[in-house]
Amino acid sequence: MADFTSQIIRKAGTWTGAFAQCVLTYEERFLRRKVIKTAQGKTLLVDLAHTVSLDHGDAFELPDLRLIEVTAAEEPLLQITGDLVQLAWHIGNRHTPCQLEPDRLLIQSDPVIGHMLEHLGATVTSINAQFTPEGGAYGHGRTHSHDHGATAHDH
Repeated sequence: MADFTSQIIRKAGTWTGAFAQCVLTYEERFLRRKVIKTAQGKTLLVDLAHTVSLDHGDAFELPDLRLIEVTAAEEPLLQITGDLVQLAWHIGNRHTPCQLEPDRLLIQSDPVIGHMLEHLGATVTSINAQFTPEGGAYGHGRTHSHDHGATAHDH
């Protein structure tokens, strides 16, 4: 049995005063029902109505209104520099999650995409950092699929 249960997410910037923290990778921050460990060694059963994409700074709200903060974990990434507009277009064209910054792009470590970007003139460097990519064009936080009115399709 889990130490805590949460069925409510509080978005970053709408809360203060967490008593605990969960450090999760980008993939781990996409969930609906899952038991996760807090940084303090306790277990949290997350049981949400729908699958969500959590952002760094969101929080799980417990039934007693206490909050557990979501922190993006450091993970293996590729740092991309060069003609960022062109490179971002190619990354987006492959539906690859991308963190956009003024002087670099960050993507999950993928040797095939990294090699393609090098052939386009990019400098590609392996790093470990928090990964908080841009949300999808339709506001769902992930780029796997999007809605077109009453229909949806995956790419």
